[in-house]
Amino acid sequence: MKMGRKKIVIVEDDKFLRQQIGLLLSKDYEVMEAGDRLEGEKVLVREKPELALIDLHMPPTGKVQEGMKLLESVKENQLDTIVIVMSADADRKATLRAVESGAYDFFRKPFDLDELRLIIRRALEKREIERENERLRKELQSKYSFDRLIGQSPGMLRVFEAVKRVADTSATVIIRGESGTGKELIARAIHYNSRRAEQPFVSVNCAALPETLVESELFGHERGAFTGAVSAHVGRFELAHGGTLFLDEIGSISSSVQSKLLRVLQERCFERIGGTKKISIDVRMITATNEDLEKKVKEGQFREDLYYRVNVFPIQIPPLRERQEDIPLLLDHFLRLFCNENKIPLKRFDPAALESLSAYAWKGNVRELENLMQTLVLMSDSQTIGVNELPSYVIGGQSGRTISPQAGFSNHKDLEVAVQEFERAMIQSALLQSKGIKAQAARLLGVDKNRMKYLCRKYGI
Repeated sequence: MKMGRKKIVIVEDDKFLRQQIGLLLSKDYEVMEAGDRLEGEKVLVREKPELALIDLHMPPTGKVQEGMKLLESVKENQLDTIVIVMSADADRKATLRAVESGAYDFFRKPFDLDELRLIIRRALEKREIERENERLRKELQSKYSFDRLIGQSPGMLRVFEAVKRVADTSATVIIRGESGTGKELIARAIHYNSRRAEQPFVSVNCAALPETLVESELFGHERGAFTGAVSAHVGRFELAHGGTLFLDEIGSISSSVQSKLLRVLQERCFERIGGTKKISIDVRMITATNEDLEKKVKEGQFREDLYYRVNVFPIQIPPLRERQEDIPLLLDHFLRLFCNENKIPLKRFDPAALESLSAYAWKGNVRELENLMQTLVLMSDSQTIGVNELPSYVIGGQSGRTISPQAGFSNHKDLEVAVQEFERAMIQSALLQSKGIKAQAARLLGVDKNRMKYLCRKYGI
């Protein structure tokens, strides 16, 4: 027997046919045989094979019920076994009933052995994909389970309590907070702890999409709907059917898209661009924003009726600078995560480095902290990361704070060096807030795109 070969059990009372199938499959699989239902059940329970070929008519009675009982036994014993049934019976009702009861496929005797081998291979490949999907689903559910959310500050405890309360409801949620605070993480935690957990979670960053493409991305389009629409395109709402659609930076969408979004929330159906067919959807919507939506409503930039539709259950995530007691927990979490991912012995911070990191204002919030931790794990040669390995803008915790002349002189830096370090820190912070989109970072800094490109080249960012 070759190690690692998949097991197949053949339950067939015709000894010649059983041996013929066994001989064909033994080149690629570990094959076991049984001649009746009772023997077949024993082998299935003992071996727990990946696949079973079962004849519907077999001893002791020779009736269809024998095969159906064996199929039921697979279910009762919770065997993760693919079942393919075989029958010489011309009546298709029995085989169809077997498929309805959980059989993957059926063959009517006599059958082509090469075709059977192909069907078996495809069935086993399909099962591998299903198992991998199940593994990934469980991994995601574990990753976004409540006990994996990190924080002990009062502000974050309130967030966790809100997530627990709203997760398994149908309420529309809006998550508010600065860039980098983890709004998508909270949205995923809501989804993976809800009754929709096994359905899709589809995320859309509205601010990252050109205004001309937002409507097409959300609702899809038909072929020929506009120049360049050479084929039909399924939108994010359709992809999220049965699950959750997360719209990040909802305050950035245009008034025309706001109108269509409002109709979808009201009617639960829409048409693709260029289409006339009504598409019904079952989607839970979670939105997020770092903008003052109330101000945008007053200024006429955001529809008031849409605001009331999305602002049903608000969750406010506090910035990291307002929950400094969470910083050591996050530092420890990301150190362990990145050391494990890169197969590096676990590192730690010396007291001075830990003090500086805890005092730093983290204008880019958790995202900035995460990015810096990854850099430090990869760049530090020692197991203990010292204060001298931290970026100069972190030492003293001055990001986002007023820098006094006395602080500059105490660090013995000339004006040019201090200005360059401050400028570089400002650029990195803006890029973190804009998720790496230079055009948005330029707007945050009040410079044009060309100036932003020049500064990034200047500092090697």
